Amino acid sequence: MCSVVSSQRTLSEALSKELLAPFGFPFAAEAIVATPKAAGDAADAMGYPVVVKLNGDAIAHKTERGLVRLKLADRAAVEQAADQLLALATPEDGVVQLLVAKMIDGNRELIVGMVRDPTFGNTAMLGMGGIFAEVIQDVVFAPMPIDIPGAQRMIGALKYQAILQSFRGESAVDTDALARAIVALSAACDAHPEIVSVDINPLIVERNGILVAVDALVEIRDPDVTVSETSSTFKPNSDHYRALFSPRAIVVVGASSHPGKFGFVSLHNILSNTFTGKVYATNLQSEIILGVQTVADIGDLPSGEIDLAFFCTPAIANPQLLKQCAERGIRAAFIASAGYREAGSAGEQAERDLVQLAAELDMLIAGPNGQGVVSTPVSLCAQIVGPYPPSGGISVASQSGNFVSSFLNYARQTGVGIARAISAGNAAQTSVGDYLEWFSHDDETRVSLAYIESVNDGKALENSFSLALQHKPLVVVKGGATAAGSRAAQSHTGALASNDKIFDGLCRSTGASRARTVEEGFDIAASFATQPLPRGNRVVVLTTVGGWGVVTSDAIAQDGVLDLITLPTELITSLDQLLPPRWSRNNPIDCAGGETRDTIPAILDLVCAHEQVDAVIFLGLGIQSNQARMMSEGQFYPDHGLERIVTYHRRQDERFAQAADECSTKYDKPVFVATELAVADPFNPGPATVRDSGRLCYASGTRAATALGHMYRYSRFIGVAR
Repeated sequence: MCSVVSSQRTLSEALSKELLAPFGFPFAAEAIVATPKAAGDAADAMGYPVVVKLNGDAIAHKTERGLVRLKLADRAAVEQAADQLLALATPEDGVVQLLVAKMIDGNRELIVGMVRDPTFGNTAMLGMGGIFAEVIQDVVFAPMPIDIPGAQRMIGALKYQAILQSFRGESAVDTDALARAIVALSAACDAHPEIVSVDINPLIVERNGILVAVDALVEIRDPDVTVSETSSTFKPNSDHYRALFSPRAIVVVGASSHPGKFGFVSLHNILSNTFTGKVYATNLQSEIILGVQTVADIGDLPSGEIDLAFFCTPAIANPQLLKQCAERGIRAAFIASAGYREAGSAGEQAERDLVQLAAELDMLIAGPNGQGVVSTPVSLCAQIVGPYPPSGGISVASQSGNFVSSFLNYARQTGVGIARAISAGNAAQTSVGDYLEWFSHDDETRVSLAYIESVNDGKALENSFSLALQHKPLVVVKGGATAAGSRAAQSHTGALASNDKIFDGLCRSTGASRARTVEEGFDIAASFATQPLPRGNRVVVLTTVGGWGVVTSDAIAQDGVLDLITLPTELITSLDQLLPPRWSRNNPIDCAGGETRDTIPAILDLVCAHEQVDAVIFLGLGIQSNQARMMSEGQFYPDHGLERIVTYHRRQDERFAQAADECSTKYDKPVFVATELAVADPFNPGPATVRDSGRLCYASGTRAATALGHMYRYSRFIGVAR
């Protein structure tokens, strides 16, 4: 990692444009002059109307200071404006000149910029520009360097897309030219490493959609001010990760007979969840704990048999214990011990020393100050908090141990299982990004799920995301989303940049699916783990009654990435044969309570089979079983024919859930089933059958639509979807 000793200065508008112009920016023609008369001569040569500005290296925000005169229609107006501007110059402005440019007319303004973020490095920005850029704040960021597809993703991520289209009689923005301008900015910053900030604001859109840049501001730093900081170069390999996640045997270092101690809880959790390997433990008194005969010294353990050590010992004792573990052939250690970086400067030094020692010993260390590791393929639950999840395809890496527990709890609730899970703790040696890279090559993992709070090295994390996403989907939940970093004070780009927006750009550029909440993160990961990727964004919503379909349609429209298609005529004709005349004859397909015994399975098959449908969201599962539950709990049951109808209702919801699973498999298309009963009554036969099929039953149509949108974005990013 590098730190920068600040020695920055701002170039004048003219010099800024001179530096950037060779890379292809569409700057307007202009002239730099010294006197009002020369300004008049330049304006006469250009033709009217023109703009006159005061130009100087120390002048940044000209508009705010009143140093711009617009729409000057004749020579007299130009010379008068030039006189006024020169009179407004201050000693702090240094040497000033006059900049004369052709007046560019356009009702739409954009901003393109760059800021050198202390964590993420060079980062490009695109947004709605002009004097209201910081008020509107419709901006997106992306790490540099950027290619044309990356620039196009930035353009597509702007909120106010309608402004880029044909607008009040004006042509659509030339987005190809806009993408080229962003790439030109990236090239300029690559060629000039002294650049720390760029503002091209405004980038005016003329009535014909052509882009013209009329202002630019570049900040540079003096060379040779980058100070390198040393860091460990040790990188765990596949053998280290195998020792961590698939150990042949494990030893709890510092086992305790006290049920409230980490040394007891961790041993208990390993034994209670039937770890497939051998279990050893150390204890100074050589006690028998939970049936395990402990040893007082690591040297008394067998050599070459144990792969993983789980440390529940004081930080001060760990260096010597780590050496002893290495002597026994142990390749990985999870260190639950606290008292490191989080405890102050002395703990921070102890942590650095531990990392250095582990590198010398060729050992992977997870933590310290972590809560544990889970690996269901070997029934490993080496952690100091519950729960142990069902087995599945999601692998979790988190900077917070508590959120590991949250994801495991959701796995238990939904039945969508976990492959691996680890609390990175202080991540002294092995980071969340390192785990994500390994998960992407792990045969047991279908999707990675990460919780991240702080980022120390943004470029390293970007690289880890990129490497991981070459093989499998990645879902990210980011805490601390409102924190803002230190930005270049002179630039609009710097003022608009925040850690959260820049992190969002990192996710977009690498293809990571960023979730807004922990619940949403699990929904998305569970979708990737249990559903096929959509090959397009064309969605049909099927509902037994109308209201659910309306709300889900709203969610699809607000997200803006999925297409709630108009039903093809031939599909409507076929549905007419299955439903009563009162059905919606539109999308959502509202059955209006007219379904019979086989209607839902038949409709699901008919819709999934259609070539113009890429995905289905099915709403209303469990209604019949909900009524059946009330009947079975009432005083009239089982008489009055209630036993027969209760059995029928339950079987119907089971059949509907099975039909959704079968259609998804048959046509290789995502079929999402959503009902609040997944949470309100998880034992209802409808959601229970969805869980039994191995898929997620979504708590609402809105959550299903959100997850499907993320799947489509990823599918499009990797080129599977159109």
